[in-house]
Amino acid sequence: MLYDPKRDLRWLLRRPWRFVARLLTILGTLSSLALVLISQASSSDPEVHSRLGRRILNTLTGLGPCFIKVGQALSTRPDLVRRDWLDELTNLQDNLPAFPHAIALRTIEEELGAPVSALFREFPDHPVAAASLGQVYRAQLPNLQWVAVKVQRPQLLDQLRRDLVIIRLLGVISAPFLPLNLGFGLGDIIDEFGRSLFEEVDYRLEAANAERFAALFADDPTVTVPGVERSLSSRRVLTTTWINGTKLRDRQELEAQRLDPAALIRTGVVSGLQQLLEFGYFHADPHPGNLFALPGRTGAMGHVAYVDFGMMDSISEADRLTLTGAVVHLINRDWRALAQDFVTLGFLNPRTDLEPIMPALEDVLGGRLGDEVGSFNFKAITDRFSELMYEYPFRVPARFALIIRAVVSQEGLALRLDPSFRIIAVAYPYVARRLLAGDTAELREKLMEVLFDPSGRLRVERLENLLAVVSDDDAGPDLLPVAGAGLRLLLGPSGRGLRQRLLLSLIREDRHLHTEDLRALLRLLRQRFSPRQMAEDMLQRLNPLSAAA
Repeated sequence: MLYDPKRDLRWLLRRPWRFVARLLTILGTLSSLALVLISQASSSDPEVHSRLGRRILNTLTGLGPCFIKVGQALSTRPDLVRRDWLDELTNLQDNLPAFPHAIALRTIEEELGAPVSALFREFPDHPVAAASLGQVYRAQLPNLQWVAVKVQRPQLLDQLRRDLVIIRLLGVISAPFLPLNLGFGLGDIIDEFGRSLFEEVDYRLEAANAERFAALFADDPTVTVPGVERSLSSRRVLTTTWINGTKLRDRQELEAQRLDPAALIRTGVVSGLQQLLEFGYFHADPHPGNLFALPGRTGAMGHVAYVDFGMMDSISEADRLTLTGAVVHLINRDWRALAQDFVTLGFLNPRTDLEPIMPALEDVLGGRLGDEVGSFNFKAITDRFSELMYEYPFRVPARFALIIRAVVSQEGLALRLDPSFRIIAVAYPYVARRLLAGDTAELREKLMEVLFDPSGRLRVERLENLLAVVSDDDAGPDLLPVAGAGLRLLLGPSGRGLRQRLLLSLIREDRHLHTEDLRALLRLLRQRFSPRQMAEDMLQRLNPLSAAA
């Protein structure tokens, strides 16, 4: 059940009849598709592109689960894939051909030790959805509760082992000739994909993932996670509570259900940031088939439900803190610190000379950023970085493969619902609020790093940048919670280090009292937290519609 590329390569080489036959099938199928795309992709006829979309869909479906997973990733990227192709690729998420119902019934009986009729009050004779690794039935328990029963496809593990060996071989052999620069990590990235795919095959792990994920959002009314029915779950069968919702796939469908796409996007992005930067445990496959819109709102946030917890991953505390700092350094246009963040995260070698890289970062990020916080999206950044990777020694650490996939998928989902969406416009206020609250020792240290220069002098303009980001949040100003958190930090026991740094900034090397920084700080606080602004913020929190009046 564990992914081991060397073991699996030996396993497949001992079966040359399977290896050669499958290799020829994959090469022939993909070559045929490539020739068709090259010859017809430039056509202006919509019907031609509709046929091409179906051709891509049928090709990936025919090649099996590994290739379907690739197509699922592409289906979340409207900025990479033509809309008419995209409409076909979304069928890879949960609209694939089902395997025979009799096999599903036999699998349930083998795994759970009893026939379906003894376990369920009502069980349909066809699935409601079929995905790459299994198919889902909407069934009813004896206690009248409706549940989702996911049953795994037959012979799945052997198919994955075989195809991953071939994909890895083709990837490593072709890497030097591809128009990509992934550093040394292409084989490692494929291995990361393989490990996550093997984990998806064991539904017992998925059940544990779902319970862990639910605990993280237990107190958050905007995020719902289905409960696991442990007595009706096993390695190849997973039973969870049924989610009645609308898939985050089509803006018109959401609006027809009187759901606000902007509020739902915000919840999806903020919950994704929480997973990466607070919890350190994240859903690595947030495509439209795995996220449902639910009725209701909490402030500017919509209500969403996550399903399918087979592809999950963790991020270390050190990486989380560095990523938080990187966003802040981007806010403050501190290119030296940002370059050092890339070293810390492993995107640059520690021996790399950062001097020529800092102007390049400013060109890529500063030029795109302009005066508006949300004037570029993640895709725009990654496109420019892909160019930089040819000129500078950037590489992608293997541990970031799923993180990048999750962020790109999340943004792709949002862009599908709102082409003008900018993920940075949501990420900035979220990070700024967390930093200003200083609710962990690490964040307080990062806050002091941002607010004080190496000589100990207060950098008021940095604080002003953070407050400006919070004040200009698209969801509305959030000054009251920020003011409260800031006061608790400054006056409470956890703010001792911050108070000491403030005092030291007033008495510098010449041991004279320097009050200009203090006066600038007080002036800034009076401007940002004036009684009028506090009253307006309170009014908006009590009545969100007042802002539009």
